[in-house]
Amino acid sequence: MKTILYARVSTSDQTAAHQLTQAQAAGFSIDDVVTDEGVSGVSTRLAERPQGRRLFDMLRAGDTLVVRWVDRLGRDYLDVSDTIRDFMRRGVIVRTVINGMVFDGATKDPMLQAVRDSLIAFMAALSQAQAEALKEAQRAGIAHAKAQPDARQKYRGRKPSYERKQFEAVGEMLQLGAGLTEISRATGLSRATIWRMKEHPSSCESALAAWGL
Repeated sequence: MKTILYARVSTSDQTAAHQLTQAQAAGFSIDDVVTDEGVSGVSTRLAERPQGRRLFDMLRAGDTLVVRWVDRLGRDYLDVSDTIRDFMRRGVIVRTVINGMVFDGATKDPMLQAVRDSLIAFMAALSQAQAEALKEAQRAGIAHAKAQPDARQKYRGRKPSYERKQFEAVGEMLQLGAGLTEISRATGLSRATIWRMKEHPSSCESALAAWGL
């Protein structure tokens, strides 16, 4: 029986190495790492990703699939919930690094199954909601920057001390309920910067857009 970490890496997220470090710090002993790079979790189902297909071929009954959180599997409600249930039917145990969630087919009690399935549905829906909220903040920030008179010639303000991938990673972690100190350690940003992102996401997005970042 193997423990396999699946890492999805996009321009807005952590590296595979970071996700492996997080998993090991949480006590997981990882036998293999499967990574998809530059793949959208919103528009591309897990089974359609190059390494996602490999993952389905690799996992056997009794194996454990580890992901940082369910958003690594996807950002679409139906895709995420169907994927987790498919793995459970195969006898695969799905575990998350964040929150330490465990999904398997061990329980036969209908009430416990109902609770488990409700939790899967909630986490899958939350994953999609986070993606939609992040995109809305981006659209609002870009629209605000473009609406300014003489946007190309006006003073752009101080250049942001953060990159877009940091801004988006902070947004994801805030949605997951992470604290300022935890996010600061993970992203290398100051607590003050993270607080601004939390309280004024559109303004932070506008600053990135003004500088073409």
